[in-house]
Amino acid sequence: THTYVNRLSQGQAMLDAARAAQALPDTSLPPDGPVAFWGYSQGGGAAASAAELASAYAPELDIVGTYAGAPPADLAALIPFADGSALVGVIGYALNSVFQTYPEVEPKIRGLLTPRGMDFVDKTRDQCVPETLTKFMFRHLQPYFNGPIDVLLADPQFRGLLDLQKLGTLKPNAPVMINHNRFDPLVPYAPSVQLGKDWCAKGADVEFRTNEQPPFLNKAVVNHALPMLVDGEPAMQWIADRFNGVPTRPNCGQF
Repeated sequence: THTYVNRLSQGQAMLDAARAAQALPDTSLPPDGPVAFWGYSQGGGAAASAAELASAYAPELDIVGTYAGAPPADLAALIPFADGSALVGVIGYALNSVFQTYPEVEPKIRGLLTPRGMDFVDKTRDQCVPETLTKFMFRHLQPYFNGPIDVLLADPQFRGLLDLQKLGTLKPNAPVMINHNRFDPLVPYAPSVQLGKDWCAKGADVEFRTNEQPPFLNKAVVNHALPMLVDGEPAMQWIADRFNGVPTRPNCGQF
């Protein structure tokens, strides 16, 4: 089962992917060449996690930069944004990730699910996004639980699980660019800002860019998906600049 939005699993997977790429035979990649990480949405969280974990988990990698687009930096803040949206099914992905990573809590969480909730979790376990969209788009989460969701989130055990996935507790060992739409209806903007501030407070080289596209069809998550495309070219240029040794332009204290 995919360990979706699990901070350690996704960050370590991205670092291992860099190691694997450099170990492939018959490529132009030197085994000790520069590495950059790129990701958007859940991938942005993976890239951000890789940036944080690199010093301890993969100190041999020569990391020159990380692009983290719309990273889900605080999962507790994401849940009410996802509720009722086209991509509400990602909550099913996240619950299955919890079951995979922390099997000791699965019986308790399943005990809080209604029959519809059990169906939601079991079906999203092996779905990809297009199928999840057709089966669950625009559904609300409360009918899947037999008690108020806000009470569940206040449970210290579950809150502790969510807090383990928060980004910003470790300092990246290379420059980072965070990009996020101010009105993102799926992955909230404020935790990304806080992530940048937390990294800045640790002395990291951070450039934060805000996409100002006004809200449009919020429940269709347009303001989450569109920046992945329209901001992709300048973000790729930022990555190219890191490979080429161009000086960074951190803006800590200005966002």
